[in-house]
Amino acid sequence: MFKPERMQPGLLAALLLGTLSIGAPAQTPAPAPAREIYTCVDAKGRNLTSDRPIADCVDREQRLLNPSGTVKAKVGPTLTAQERSALEAREKADLEERSRRDEEKRRDKALLVRYPSKAVHDKERALALAQISVVRQAAVTRVEELQRQRAASLEEMEFYKKDPSKAPSWVRRQLDEVNISLSVQARFIADQDAEMKRVNFRFEEELFRLKQLWAMPAPVPAASSARKP
Repeated sequence: MFKPERMQPGLLAALLLGTLSIGAPAQTPAPAPAREIYTCVDAKGRNLTSDRPIADCVDREQRLLNPSGTVKAKVGPTLTAQERSALEAREKADLEERSRRDEEKRRDKALLVRYPSKAVHDKERALALAQISVVRQAAVTRVEELQRQRAASLEEMEFYKKDPSKAPSWVRRQLDEVNISLSVQARFIADQDAEMKRVNFRFEEELFRLKQLWAMPAPVPAASSARKP
């Protein structure tokens, strides 16, 4: 009869370990993670696939596929320094164009708020021109006064027309000052005339745009989600 107590301790432990190993279920190794696949058609028309970006397709688009075969992403071509510079220039130009359009929309909106009708626009133009006219008329009045002073000085100088150097210094000084003032006022009046043209031009430009904006259909308000009781 087999008696375990008569077996050597080392042999008994080995038998027990073997018994436990036979009874334990086998462990399945963990599956390797599925890899993403890069695919492209190279310059020779070949369909290439790889588990990493494909060197033969650096100049064209590559598709990154999920393990299921669906497209996860698209990888653009690798650009040269010159190509990157050109791309950045295009992106900058696009951004500037979008900013310009946004600014134009804001300006148009402000223009419509300020001038809801032609009557309002005409009234503001008339007011702006009237303010310039008041200033200009003051200069014209000053010129008329200076011309009278000049005429009086010239009349004084008539006594010394044979030898103007004998005329009193105050008469000569007065005539010089009047002539200088007349030049200053003439330039000022010319500036006011130019300002009137500038204001008229601005209002004409606004009116041209406003006519287009006034002709546009009014935006349809969004339907209210609230129900009437």
